Amino acid sequence: MVKQGSESPPPRNASGKVAGLPIISITPYLLDETSRDDIRERRAATSSALHRACRDFGFFYLDISAFADPREPDELAKLGRAFFSLPQEEKDKLGLKNEDYARGYQRLRENVTNGLADNHEGIDFYRPVKNPDKSKPLWGSNQWPTVPGFRKKYEAWTGKMQMLGMIVMEAMAIGLGMSQDEWKALSGQVDNSFWVMRVIGYPPLPNDHAGFSCGAHKDYGCLTFLYADPTPNALQVFVPKSRAGAAADLTGLPAEQGNEKGIWITADPIPGCVVCNIGEMWEIWSNGLYKSTLHRVVHRGNNYRVSIPFFFEPNFDAKIAPLPAALRIIKSEKKEAHNKDELKMREPVVYGEFLKAKVGHNFTNGNGKYGN
Repeated sequence: MVKQGSESPPPRNASGKVAGLPIISITPYLLDETSRDDIRERRAATSSALHRACRDFGFFYLDISAFADPREPDELAKLGRAFFSLPQEEKDKLGLKNEDYARGYQRLRENVTNGLADNHEGIDFYRPVKNPDKSKPLWGSNQWPTVPGFRKKYEAWTGKMQMLGMIVMEAMAIGLGMSQDEWKALSGQVDNSFWVMRVIGYPPLPNDHAGFSCGAHKDYGCLTFLYADPTPNALQVFVPKSRAGAAADLTGLPAEQGNEKGIWITADPIPGCVVCNIGEMWEIWSNGLYKSTLHRVVHRGNNYRVSIPFFFEPNFDAKIAPLPAALRIIKSEKKEAHNKDELKMREPVVYGEFLKAKVGHNFTNGNGKYGN
């Protein structure tokens, strides 16, 4: 794969099929000398690439090698593996029932997606809240493993990923053509991000298991930054047939996907990169211009896979509604296409209420949970 700093087309192999997701470097937004023309041009190219990736895939690789030492997430994976290696009774001491049924440990196959048990275990952490009350949804306290160094290292990573979230949001705002005032308003919706971090352990799928390691789903919120150990052929992304140029593969699609055709492509880890995807809040902000993309995990290797997705989300009380910049693009494109159909507007939501409705069904009727 070649790094894309501009709006080049998605990479394809000799048969014309999509060969992989775009790779975009965030480095230009880490440079201070913004008065230099070359840096401004590089930033513009990065923003343009992000815009294209969000329209075409909703998924891309983000090269953060200039932002984070690759040894940091490697250490996090080792700590996660150490936790999952503990006796079951030790892990169960951090069970969800101890808190708000959102923060804490879930046993293997406790999580459900599309009506099927997922073949993974995990532990979830959310942004700490003032005056925690475990009787209120999402308002409990995080439960930290006693594995030496675990809490310190993971709290440092959450701080770094929050910084990255704001950087990427600004780059995306520029790619969307937002004014400074518009970006200021948007940044005020994410500057106290109600983030979520998961540590997920995936044993190999048993041959007789009817489900997936994690079933097909879309992420709820804003941006996902995924670090995973080097395990190949696990994370899969659904690419619509119109972009894939290949025969449809509809295996494992949720019923609400309807008649959309497409294929599953593999998003293997790339050193120095995190896999980034947009969530459903960006669909609303962009009024459908950007698409939150289905993805799943099918791990049939021989090893125990560990992944660490960080979800950079809007503020809990943020009201999410279509952005004027996105509407300008949509209206301009409709005009160029002589499309006189009425513009359909996405319904605004308050993020915290949206999240509570989603998380409230994670372990009952199979609406699914974050997983990568």
